[in-house]
Amino acid sequence: MDFNLKYKQINEKRQLKENYTIKDLLDDLELSSQTTVAKQNGELTIEDSTINDGDEIQLVQIIYGG
Repeated sequence: MDFNLKYKQINEKRQLKENYTIKDLLDDLELSSQTTVAKQNGELTIEDSTINDGDEIQLVQIIYGG
């Protein structure tokens, strides 16, 4: 079981762990949910969403300033 991850230059299949969530993925990549938005199969999702076999996860870095 695996899922496809798209983030910046990364476009790869990754092994899916049991009960793996968007938050787990962000933690593994050392990214903050405050500066990164996740899309699961093209739809915006929350960090508590479970990643399923065959899902496409796209992470988008939010740019903001003051």
